[in-house]
Amino acid sequence: QVPYQPSSPRQVANALALLRGRAGKTVDLGSGDGRLVLEAYRQGLRPALGYELNPWLLCLANYRAWRAGYRGKVSFLKKDLWKVNLSDCHNVIVFLAPSVKPPLASKLLAELPDDARVVAGRFPFPCWTPSSTVGQGLEQVWAYDMKEVRREAR
Repeated sequence: QVPYQPSSPRQVANALALLRGRAGKTVDLGSGDGRLVLEAYRQGLRPALGYELNPWLLCLANYRAWRAGYRGKVSFLKKDLWKVNLSDCHNVIVFLAPSVKPPLASKLLAELPDDARVVAGRFPFPCWTPSSTVGQGLEQVWAYDMKEVRREAR
């Protein structure tokens, strides 16, 4: 369980800046109220979806999608991030607690394709070297290109 902490507008902008110009399926693991998924879709990343376990946050995310005119264009699914297969994801957004990062790093290494990019907000992956980073302090986000992460891990 990870407590809900909404992303600030600057964190959202920084995260999406690190995905600019990319294509392919974009997922937000622990998508909360959906703000990152909605902005990803707004910026042309398709399909865009979020995985979230909290039913209240799922309702809020779906409401926000409806208000934005994106109902049926983005998806918010009540699924456990540990049980979903991420092998077809090319852009993964992760704004989760530091305690989740080490086991999640193993899952991402095992499942993501080489051309995938992981963007982490609030806390970096402790054992990975970022390909790039944007912002400072609480607004900082880190991008990890899986091909580079795997090369470094060898």
